[in-house]
Amino acid sequence: MESLGVVVNPIAGMGGRVGLKGTDGKLEEARRRGAEPRAPDRAREALRALHRRAPDLTVYTAADVMGERAVRDAGYDPVVVYDPATDGDETDGDETADDDAGSSDSAQPVDAATAKTTAADTRAAVEAFLEHDVDLVFFVGGDGTAVDVASVLEEASDDATPMLGVPAGVKIYSSVFAVTPADAGRIVAEFDRVAAREVNDIDEEAYREGEVRTELQAVVPVPVAPDIQSSKQVSSGNVDSLAAGFAREIESERTYVFGPGGTVGAIETELGIEPSPLGVDVWRDGELLARDGSESEILDALEEPATIVISPIGGQGFLFGRGNHQLSPAVIRRADEIEVVASGTKLDGIDALRVDTDDHGLDDDLRGWIQVRTGRFTTRLVKVV
Repeated sequence: MESLGVVVNPIAGMGGRVGLKGTDGKLEEARRRGAEPRAPDRAREALRALHRRAPDLTVYTAADVMGERAVRDAGYDPVVVYDPATDGDETDGDETADDDAGSSDSAQPVDAATAKTTAADTRAAVEAFLEHDVDLVFFVGGDGTAVDVASVLEEASDDATPMLGVPAGVKIYSSVFAVTPADAGRIVAEFDRVAAREVNDIDEEAYREGEVRTELQAVVPVPVAPDIQSSKQVSSGNVDSLAAGFAREIESERTYVFGPGGTVGAIETELGIEPSPLGVDVWRDGELLARDGSESEILDALEEPATIVISPIGGQGFLFGRGNHQLSPAVIRRADEIEVVASGTKLDGIDALRVDTDDHGLDDDLRGWIQVRTGRFTTRLVKVV
């Protein structure tokens, strides 16, 4: 491979830790709640991993926070082929083009936290990459960004140029992402073949109301590697016995932080709590201290000792870092216990459990063999990799 195009969605994932479960249509609310961008840091991590292995690549990118800044920080001298400040003339949704956006040569570089780049900018950047015949489109964002990239490839009838994502969004249901940013950089440097993978997206408004509506948006070529995550799969099965067993062992004077998902929701229902299916609830001694809480609300309600109760995402195996960014490193470190629950059927479809918290030290601490409760009395040892 000789060249690639790099595009970063600077606002991807900003809604996660503040409890918005995504940024679509909620960017200003996320900012009001104090959300901070995570995509630029993850872009730099991926690109630095790539630069260590392939320092001589030609890198095409978009200006400033849409890629240029991270590419330069990684050690490359990029070719900027799209600038939303001067080339962008479209807007999407309730976002408008940022009047201050521009390259790092602008008088006032853009702050990623206040950037107002749009889906139209992402698509325009990818179109520019294809004009330069890049060998791969390397993007940083979530499922929405993946849809934008794939739509350009499909409209161009380009079934040869592969794409690969660095996961930075709240929801990651597509199988076009590497497991971690570092994995993404390594894959770009080392892959030698591609295969068709799915791009999925969900309705964020329905997601915020506790309903998952997934839809296949595209099938695209993606590098073949063991560290590409699977598509999200919805597991079904009777978890009543698991929930009943967990409820029997509830400790008084202990705070329970219940993560998203139907399995954990069944435990809450057993305890008489009305769960927020895709949010995080905090409960102690029969009192619901926070429902669908943001990171700060969870920390305010969390009293020690504390247990985080989570279930892995079916088909992917993620415990932290996908769909539950409210369970931040600060929250995780405050808990003295993590209880993982899953049906045997769900575990059968997972090769390993994974974590991606943005805190490498914490990720290392979480790795290793853990017990997963699978029923009223049964557990299974599963490795976190």
